[in-house]
Amino acid sequence: GQGCRTATAATPTRTTRETGQAGRVMDRRPVSRSIAHVGLALTIAFGVLAGWAGYWQVFRSPDLSNAADNPAVIAAARNVVRGRILDRDGKVLATTKRDDNGDPYRVYPERSVSAVIGYSSRQFGTAGLERSYAAQLIGVSDPDPIRNLLKKFEANPSDPQTLTLSLSLALQKAAVKGLGADKGAVVMLDPRTGEVLVMASTPTFDASAIANPATEDQGFAAVKGAASQPLLNRATQGRYVPGSVFKIVTATAALGSGAIDASTTFPNQAKAERDGLLVDGFRIREHPGVPARTLDLAHATEVSSNIFFALAGLKTGGGALAEYAAKLGFSGDVGFDLPVAASQVTNGSGKQPGGFVDDVELANASYGQAETFVTPFQMALVAATVANGGELMQPHLVTSLTGRSGTRTVAPSPLRRVISQQEAAAINVAMVRAVEGTLGRQFTPGAAVPGITTAGKSGTAELGGSGEPHSWFIGFAPANDPQIAIAVLVERGGRGAQRAVPLAGSLLKMYFDTVAK
Repeated sequence: GQGCRTATAATPTRTTRETGQAGRVMDRRPVSRSIAHVGLALTIAFGVLAGWAGYWQVFRSPDLSNAADNPAVIAAARNVVRGRILDRDGKVLATTKRDDNGDPYRVYPERSVSAVIGYSSRQFGTAGLERSYAAQLIGVSDPDPIRNLLKKFEANPSDPQTLTLSLSLALQKAAVKGLGADKGAVVMLDPRTGEVLVMASTPTFDASAIANPATEDQGFAAVKGAASQPLLNRATQGRYVPGSVFKIVTATAALGSGAIDASTTFPNQAKAERDGLLVDGFRIREHPGVPARTLDLAHATEVSSNIFFALAGLKTGGGALAEYAAKLGFSGDVGFDLPVAASQVTNGSGKQPGGFVDDVELANASYGQAETFVTPFQMALVAATVANGGELMQPHLVTSLTGRSGTRTVAPSPLRRVISQQEAAAINVAMVRAVEGTLGRQFTPGAAVPGITTAGKSGTAELGGSGEPHSWFIGFAPANDPQIAIAVLVERGGRGAQRAVPLAGSLLKMYFDTVAK
């Protein structure tokens, strides 16, 4: 009995010891597995880090290198002679001199391009293309990501680039002269390529005075607090009530969404032309000169009928109107060389489709009033899209960059198709009637280029109160083979026919007399 008890007592002891050994074995297995997991996690982590490092060093390197606030760009800007900026014909728009200490500073021979070129100042930083292309002008960036990565190992990594622009200085100066003492903007671009030939904004400013260390304090003080805001590039940053030029946006959305076609008429239009269009208790009145009868798209555009486009906008709906405006670039994000303020069809505070408050706002927005605000640049893109058969090309100012490493050209690039060629052709016909038609000529005197079929749309943007309205015109020519599109805005310039229309006509004529030859 005692032996059994001893044996019985010993058995648990051995079992416990064996269990302990087994436990130790079992303990080793999780430790090994944990080590393997840790190793795998570290391998993945290092792989992710290497991948991200490669992504930022190679693929995103140009973005980082080109940033105007990159410390390398800022440091280099103090000592490096920046590349020149030239117009399409090689005329110098920006160059460099040295002060008495041998330090470089910028000189801008042409005041008419101040809003586009901007300035580069030791004290006040950069603006315009001098900011957007700071890394290229200083030469710390290379379009090739591999060469850009290897620059840090070169003895002289700086390779300042010369920028050649699509701007025509002659046309630019004519646009600024035509705007005169008025505040306003002119944009002209080739609808086939997206190349911008004119980007005028008035008033201009003396960029050389801001860039020269001897005059920079006085030069900047003269414009910083000026009531006329000369530092504002009105072409890309000024937002204005568009008036009737917006009717081309409504036509684009109405045709593109299938809400109407070129032959659509509204049975209640004739009565509405006489008595006003009643929308949810609000009566929309027509402007003088519109016949009291039903109109199709071409005839409604010719006489600029508010009633027709209000009805077309209501039938299209706020959602589609906002959608097609976005396709035309209203977000401002079109990949342009300069920052572009977003345009809007509404402020988006409403709960109806597209952000409209109600049908009253939608009807008024459809002919360019209500909460609708646009930049002249945006309206030039609208005209260019129609001119180019419904396809919007990516707009650009810089056409080539040249340095020691050679010349890189910027090729035309389609941004998106907005409407079909057939739909664009219908708007083209309507815009021709607005300039060349018997009634249309009354609203657009001076817009037509002699011997060249011209398409366009004038606009009178009512602002309320006693002040004059904004004067607008958008258009393109030749209508059957468009080569140039234009948008003109004159702040408080009166009716479209007073200021914007004749200025646009003279600039279009100058284009065909000079640049197009």
